[in-house]
Amino acid sequence: MAVETLVRARRAVVGGAEAAVAVRVRDGVVVGVGAYDEPAGGAEVVELADDEVLLPGLVDTHVHVNEPGRTEWEGFASATRAAAAGGVTTIVDMPLNSIPPTTTVAALEEKRAVAAGQAYVDVGFWGGSVPGNVADLAGLHEAGVFGFKCFLLDSGVEEFPHLPPTDFAAAMTETARLGALMIVHAEDGEVVSECAHGMSYDAFLASRPEAAEERAIGLVLDTARASGARAHVVHLSASGAVPALRAARAAGVDVSVETCPHYLHFESGSIPDGATELKCCPPIRDDANRDALWAALAGGDIDMVVSDHSPCTADLKRQDTGDFAEAWGGIASLQLGLPVVWTTARERGVPLAAVVGWMATAPARRVGLTGKGEIAVGADADLCVFAPDESWVVDPARLHHKNPVSPYAGRTLTGTVRRTWLRGAPIDLDAEPRGRLLRRGDT
Repeated sequence: MAVETLVRARRAVVGGAEAAVAVRVRDGVVVGVGAYDEPAGGAEVVELADDEVLLPGLVDTHVHVNEPGRTEWEGFASATRAAAAGGVTTIVDMPLNSIPPTTTVAALEEKRAVAAGQAYVDVGFWGGSVPGNVADLAGLHEAGVFGFKCFLLDSGVEEFPHLPPTDFAAAMTETARLGALMIVHAEDGEVVSECAHGMSYDAFLASRPEAAEERAIGLVLDTARASGARAHVVHLSASGAVPALRAARAAGVDVSVETCPHYLHFESGSIPDGATELKCCPPIRDDANRDALWAALAGGDIDMVVSDHSPCTADLKRQDTGDFAEAWGGIASLQLGLPVVWTTARERGVPLAAVVGWMATAPARRVGLTGKGEIAVGADADLCVFAPDESWVVDPARLHHKNPVSPYAGRTLTGTVRRTWLRGAPIDLDAEPRGRLLRRGDT
């Protein structure tokens, strides 16, 4: 008979609320969620401390691992170690900025071969949709990608070109036929202007106005409505797009939307000139916009919060010159997402259960990761032990990200991940990795 483990927690997030529970685990799967004081029945008992909360492992569906090709930016070993340290037990890797990008089955298999044996958490993969590869989408879908990523403007890397409107329509028609999810970087290149060289954050922000997102999201909604395709808008920054998204969903368009920790934590008025560690695209906007994003989360208009972990080497951030035009646009935050969001959420009176819904349950459900993102009978026993009242100061040198560049450096965050379990056992970063490479429909 298989050995069972009984995890007792006076506080746990189960079914969208906090409760005192005992979670019974066997063969890596949750086989029971009962009363806190239920008899152990021969199981090995793990008792959480009074200041700890048991959470499901987080699911981050927006992670740029960059291996192969740009492994000096990040790799599967470093990214998944960071994920585990941050309570994330499943990631889905973006089709760029690796070389080759994941736009063919051959490129997907090359990436899977590189990732094999390196993953400390479970890893799935997005396919890429670029001009000329509509014929490749069916093969990628059959090979198990979780959907397809595209850009509506220059992606920033030449090997992953954007889709003009006619190509986007053709790709959406194909993903509708396949029943696949299309995830879209929605900014309109005709509205975005060239950022002037210099240290001014305001100048960078002005180069990518809300209208760029609003117009591109309008195209996404119109194309999804016409094609019947399933769509997802990544890293929403502009709250002004929320009413259109709400109206489209009310009219039956199958569209979801995410935002990211940096849009919920920072606001443009406090970003000093030259702070290129905070450059991302779309950009961090003002305080009123941040408030509106929080309100949209609370109201269900934004579905989830994921990292958009987009690292690079330190030199590409151009902290030496502070030039926003030259700096790489991306924020590395895979290890920090939960404490960043929780720090701001608790200040706003948002319960921890809501944060877990946005960062674990909702992303898992949207991409079809059944058995992930919740503590429930039949789910993988992916667990996070979180101390929500413990404060700490971010030291980038102590993070597991490959490059120690972080806009959170020196900031005090509240909430510490103390342990992360993958399929019923604690993840040991000093042991051999045991994460699995997932295919759509595996879990």
